[in-house]
Amino acid sequence: MAFIALDVGNTRLKWAMYDAPHPRAQLLAHGAVFLENIDKLADDEWGKLPVPDRMLGCIVAGEAVRRRVEEQLELWDLTPHWVVSSAKEAGLVNGYDHPARLGADRWVAMIGALAHMRAQTAKTAARPMVVVMVGTAVTVEAISAEGEFLGGLILPGHGIMLRALESGTAGLRVPTGEVSAFPTNTSDALTSGGTFAIAGAVERMVQHVRVHCHAEPVCYMTGGAGWKMAPSMSVSCVLIDGLIFDGLREIAAQRLAAVASLAAR
Repeated sequence: MAFIALDVGNTRLKWAMYDAPHPRAQLLAHGAVFLENIDKLADDEWGKLPVPDRMLGCIVAGEAVRRRVEEQLELWDLTPHWVVSSAKEAGLVNGYDHPARLGADRWVAMIGALAHMRAQTAKTAARPMVVVMVGTAVTVEAISAEGEFLGGLILPGHGIMLRALESGTAGLRVPTGEVSAFPTNTSDALTSGGTFAIAGAVERMVQHVRVHCHAEPVCYMTGGAGWKMAPSMSVSCVLIDGLIFDGLREIAAQRLAAVASLAAR
């Protein structure tokens, strides 16, 4: 029962195929394309894959991109299923004022992080979490030990910060600088400023969760630029590649289990 999971962000489409819709499934193949190249997937990368039985994805890129992705999925005659944030799923309770308005990528990543935390603390007390996604935008989420999403931050990613400075400040250009505690040139100053702005948001959220939950949170970090941020963090963060895919597998498995339970009644 091959299963394909899709993570369609603001810049790229990332996909992963597994031998089953299960958290411990074996990865068969994976890849990523920029959104402008979506229309080649069926003829190129996907054309070489085994035929999947199920598909689940999350998308933040908008309706037009979703339609283009679904055209490519016609290669397999699959019914597309997209995650929409809800009041509760896979053990996570949505504390957003309007649950359906929470970004699907944020929701799925938190479900993936919750599954990691519960697996790691199966024989100990559950802990609150801070979940960080570092991509085009940066999100910093707070989750209680009981699995309630408390709220989160959204801030610009590195690229957006630097382009904003370039367009709004005479004489500045997007740099290729290094992160430094005491930058002594403009490129390093810009790169370090963006990095420490994100690090500061994460550290502040960790403080909020520590006070609110009366416990030290576990911090999970993911996203295409997560590896760049991790060395600059003063709080300990577990770097997880593909947290959204972990969440998609968890959701798919629990939905299948629910269907099987109903069928058995």
